[in-house]
Amino acid sequence: MCRHLAYVGEPVALGELLVRPEHSLHRQAWEPRLQTSGVVNADGFGVGWYVPGDPVPVRYRRAVPLWSDLSFGDLARVLRPAALLAAVRGATLPGADGEAAAAPFAAGPWLFSHNGAVGGWPDALAGLAAALPAAELLRMEARTDSALLWALALHRLRAGDGAGRALADTVREAAGAAPGATLNLLLTDGSEITATAWGNSLWYLTGPDRNGAPRTVVASEPYDDDPLWREVPDRTLLSATRADVTLTPLKEPSP
Repeated sequence: MCRHLAYVGEPVALGELLVRPEHSLHRQAWEPRLQTSGVVNADGFGVGWYVPGDPVPVRYRRAVPLWSDLSFGDLARVLRPAALLAAVRGATLPGADGEAAAAPFAAGPWLFSHNGAVGGWPDALAGLAAALPAAELLRMEARTDSALLWALALHRLRAGDGAGRALADTVREAAGAAPGATLNLLLTDGSEITATAWGNSLWYLTGPDRNGAPRTVVASEPYDDDPLWREVPDRTLLSATRADVTLTPLKEPSP
């Protein structure tokens, strides 16, 4: 299981989102409040963010727990992106590919994370993997359920599907192949956030920041007790910009 967060808005220090809040992602690595499977997320972490003028995001990923990386404190203090995606990882299976298995996964302008697990991995999704072009399987960064879900979604994105359709169809396809899978997916291109709530908690916070500028945060759980946080219903697709959030029910897969 994992915890993840995406942000779009005005530039903000990484630490203001990921470290400073009372229930930040940093704390969720060792004490999540709403996680229903597992008690810590100590199998690595990652942050991806966007630099002005460059559509391809930067990533910083480690195989160690977030709290043990002393260098991250310096990055969190000085980096001020206007969009980011971050995650702390609780591995579904032990020993799976280390740093390469830590979200966010990336391709082109996209950053991606998966909060959940696929029961019966890898056999449950073998049929879906076999349908992918061999080149896309060879590009997978890790041998994990999350990496394969990213390959499935990315295949749809490259075929021209919008972000919402790519995630929704990936979730329905994976849920049909592996009933009971938890499939909270999170995707951003630096300007929009797309996410699914499927078996795990998902929340969003939108409205003016402390300087009055619009911003949206989408997260596995609230990082503070701001009353503006709203929970996303299960089986829902979320699409958001810095100023607007749209929720659309997701259909169960056909038998």
